[in-house]
Amino acid sequence: MPRKPVSVVLVHGAWADGTSWAKIIRPLAEEGYGTVAAPLPLTSFADDVAALERTLDRVPGPVVLVGHAYAGAVIAAMQSRKVASLVYVAALALDEGETVADVFYRGRPHPEAPTLAPDDHGLIYLPPEAVSTAFAPGATAGELALLTAVQRPISLACITAPVGRPAWKQVPAWFLVAEQDRMIIADNQHFMARRMQARIHARPVDHTPMVTAPDTVLAIIQEAIRDTASA
Repeated sequence: MPRKPVSVVLVHGAWADGTSWAKIIRPLAEEGYGTVAAPLPLTSFADDVAALERTLDRVPGPVVLVGHAYAGAVIAAMQSRKVASLVYVAALALDEGETVADVFYRGRPHPEAPTLAPDDHGLIYLPPEAVSTAFAPGATAGELALLTAVQRPISLACITAPVGRPAWKQVPAWFLVAEQDRMIIADNQHFMARRMQARIHARPVDHTPMVTAPDTVLAIIQEAIRDTASA
């Protein structure tokens, strides 16, 4: 199959890795889109931005850049002209000068939201029980086992750094609001999506819909691809 003229770069959030995008990668690849799951070290915000920039360097444009949760902050830091559109999947959309912590903790948390605190190394782990109760409550037992096994901690340095002018101020953006999210409450997502004037799709999905509701995520990415291809 000839390669399509749009690339898709998928960026995982905290407590995850590229395997979280497995159900999205395969159908996009089958349609002929060059698709990459970018690895973030989650060691500092600057490190994550640099890692994503390195991924973009080796991917042909135009690019639909997709971020889950924490990665919403990282994708908005990209200044590459290859980036044609942004897709936020239950993600954090920061404005200039804000930190991830500022936005993540906006509003009253969901009753099932876990208590998060750094360990002696400054790393924040998701409590094991929170994978099923808050992170991906709609996942199967097998999916929960995988998500738990590959969990990667996020550094305190990732969530305390103020960001610069976000790319969503000049690049079209889509936002999947996860109405059943227990990590980032839906009201917070609606606030961010409206503020950035994104094309909003609100759906009854949990915090990790690329695992638990992949067709929903895929449809929004495909909408962004079509828009990018026709631009």
